[in-house]
Amino acid sequence: MLTYDLDQYKGKSLYESLYMCIRNDILSGTIKADEKLPSKRALASHMNLSVTTIENAYSQLITEGYIRAEHGRGFFVNKMDLASDTSSMSILSQNKNDTPYIPEPEPEPEYDMDFKSNQTALTLFPMSTWSRLMRNILSSQDIKLLETVPYNGIRSLRTAIAEHLHSFRNMNVDPEQIIIGAGTEYLYSRLLTLFGRDSIIAMEDPGYKKFADISKDRGILFDYVPIDSGGMSMERLARSKANILHVSPANHFPTGTVMTVSRRMELLEWASKRPDRFIIEDDYDSELRYSGKPIPTMYSIDTRQKVIYINTFSKSVVPSIRISYMVLPPLLLSRYRETLSFYSCTVSSFEQLTLAHFISEGYFERHINRLKQHYKENRDLLIEAIKESPLSLIASIKEANAGTHFLMRVNTYMNDSQIRKEASERRINLAMLSDYEHELSLRNTRTLVINYAGLDKEKISKAVAVLEDIFETDIKRSQAVWVPRGGLK
Repeated sequence: MLTYDLDQYKGKSLYESLYMCIRNDILSGTIKADEKLPSKRALASHMNLSVTTIENAYSQLITEGYIRAEHGRGFFVNKMDLASDTSSMSILSQNKNDTPYIPEPEPEPEYDMDFKSNQTALTLFPMSTWSRLMRNILSSQDIKLLETVPYNGIRSLRTAIAEHLHSFRNMNVDPEQIIIGAGTEYLYSRLLTLFGRDSIIAMEDPGYKKFADISKDRGILFDYVPIDSGGMSMERLARSKANILHVSPANHFPTGTVMTVSRRMELLEWASKRPDRFIIEDDYDSELRYSGKPIPTMYSIDTRQKVIYINTFSKSVVPSIRISYMVLPPLLLSRYRETLSFYSCTVSSFEQLTLAHFISEGYFERHINRLKQHYKENRDLLIEAIKESPLSLIASIKEANAGTHFLMRVNTYMNDSQIRKEASERRINLAMLSDYEHELSLRNTRTLVINYAGLDKEKISKAVAVLEDIFETDIKRSQAVWVPRGGLK
């Protein structure tokens, strides 16, 4: 006769506790298939429970298929076709408290200094202005705020973006060509759906790896094409079967290379040779150029509707405002409307309207100017501190007057893994140029990617001191064979 301790399931009713006990015995094999269970009255009497409690427990077991009732014969256990012993154990492990075990996530490492994360100077964001604009929008009590957002975003934001692109990027864009989305990852996914699974994406090597991860996740093939001093290699591209290019011509990450005009024209010519060829122009960080005029976009010189322009406000405003956009050429816009306009816009109307006013009333331009001044000062101070330190004996800096990072190549006996390890032991988050490569090349080793966006001016001297400490042995070795006048000992 079955006997169970029903107190183990605290907070459960008697029939639920009995149901769980019998179910566990069936799953564990304690009660075999086709084995007959006690009658309701017999089990009620044996366990000192009401017949109603037994009826409810048996009824639940029958409903879920654990047991069956045979007329005139009683209750019998059904055969359990479990995929494996581990699957039944998984169910049993959840039944003790009816809550699945979820392991604690690995804690994020804590760093004293972060040269890797592409951070933003959050303290420079005009929070009071943003708050006021949002309050004004909410206080208007416009019923349109509660309506469904158009698939491509609110018209006023698309108009503000189009005017901004015309003024600052010399791009003639109709607001209807703009698609608003919550982050570039979302927009990339939509583009990949638009291109289809037969497409092959060419990506810069070294370069932005997240697009490759998204392509892989969606089952779309991709090919890494190395870059040279002019941009994506035409020789290597000619051997690729790709029909879609992803490039960042104005400020390539992480090398800082600016794609030459001649290379841009070559890529546009490549795209024009087949109707299924297109170029995704990622203009991330393009606003942050510290000298000279902004680099013209490929979109602005494209006469054949082959370039998709994509950008985001996550770096130029703040990361939590997940608003990105893409500009589709008319040919692709028609296809997007026909096949993908059923997707809802993923950004709330409140945030879109606030950003629209932030741009159209001039706050965005003023904010960008403050960011540029701040980042330029940080960059200049950090580079000057490195040049004046013993690091200058073993380090050379490459920077391209744009973005929020520069490269520092170090003459060291350590490899990239050792450098990364030495930095981590000093609680420094550090990335190497090789981290962004698919095909590792010797010329890109021992090169640090120094992102200074999140570095406070007060910490610059400490940052340089830590870098000196990492490369102390190499600096001493260099000092041992070098004298100030240039002679060898």
